[in-house]
Amino acid sequence: MKVVITGATGFIGRELVRRLVINGDDVVALTRSAEAARPLLPALCKCQPWNPATGLDPAAIRAVDAIVNLAGEGVADRRWTPARKDAIRASRVLSTRALVGAITALPQEARPRALVSASAIGYYGDRGDEPLDEGSAPGNDFLADVCQAWEHEAFAAERLGVRTAVVRIGVVLGKGGGALQKMLLPFRFGLGGRLGSGRQWMSWIHVDDLVNLFVSAIGSANTAGAVNAVAPTPVTNAAFTAALGHVLRRPTVLAVPAVALRLALGEMSAILLASQRVLPRAAERLRFTFRYHQITDALADLCGRS
Repeated sequence: MKVVITGATGFIGRELVRRLVINGDDVVALTRSAEAARPLLPALCKCQPWNPATGLDPAAIRAVDAIVNLAGEGVADRRWTPARKDAIRASRVLSTRALVGAITALPQEARPRALVSASAIGYYGDRGDEPLDEGSAPGNDFLADVCQAWEHEAFAAERLGVRTAVVRIGVVLGKGGGALQKMLLPFRFGLGGRLGSGRQWMSWIHVDDLVNLFVSAIGSANTAGAVNAVAPTPVTNAAFTAALGHVLRRPTVLAVPAVALRLALGEMSAILLASQRVLPRAAERLRFTFRYHQITDALADLCGRS
């Protein structure tokens, strides 16, 4: 298959590109800087410059099998100033709009067969203990609004006859990036602990399962609509903290009060304190096989302990 990917140099993008290249697929990365991207990607991955703000030449996606859209500014990189929030939203909405615009410009027979676009479980907002699946209503906070706008742009491709799936990604656990990398140092020094009350639900996924889910969505004609990319067994923050401490053999007696997180991070503290008990019902209906069901198994794999 020929697959075009945006956001290929990000943590998830690099893992997905590597897997597709190993599978023998023809992969093209759309990137702002081909020179900067090439050292981060496999040699067999082609790089093509683009600027989401100015659109995309339709020739770049002509007759490809699938587009995977992972473009977007990081949401946990820095404090959410008004300018930063605008950048987070625009980077997702404009890139997706540019892709769909390029699809629109192609004749029907030359359009991609599938668009698989990232989204996030932030779509659901802060929902306490409520079990959430793909049919649950969206939330009403900043991240929920961003995800709704992001998905709205992606689903416009459905009207063009393109199979469209949006993958609502949970907390991704993997080596060399993602949420786990930021947690490991304090935990290894015995300074890890629960955040706030610790009762908030954390819907997680091992990066290998996430990549497999994207590969499945690219190739499966039955995958369309929203798909929650989370393991079948969400855990509370307290349970996650205990599991990571157990795997690393470190104490986890400290705790960070919610008020301290809000003072330090402002509105961005919602990433750590919001409760989202999300279930992968669509993936289960599609008979997707998760390799990592339990948080301890996932952490043991990633932290090098059996």
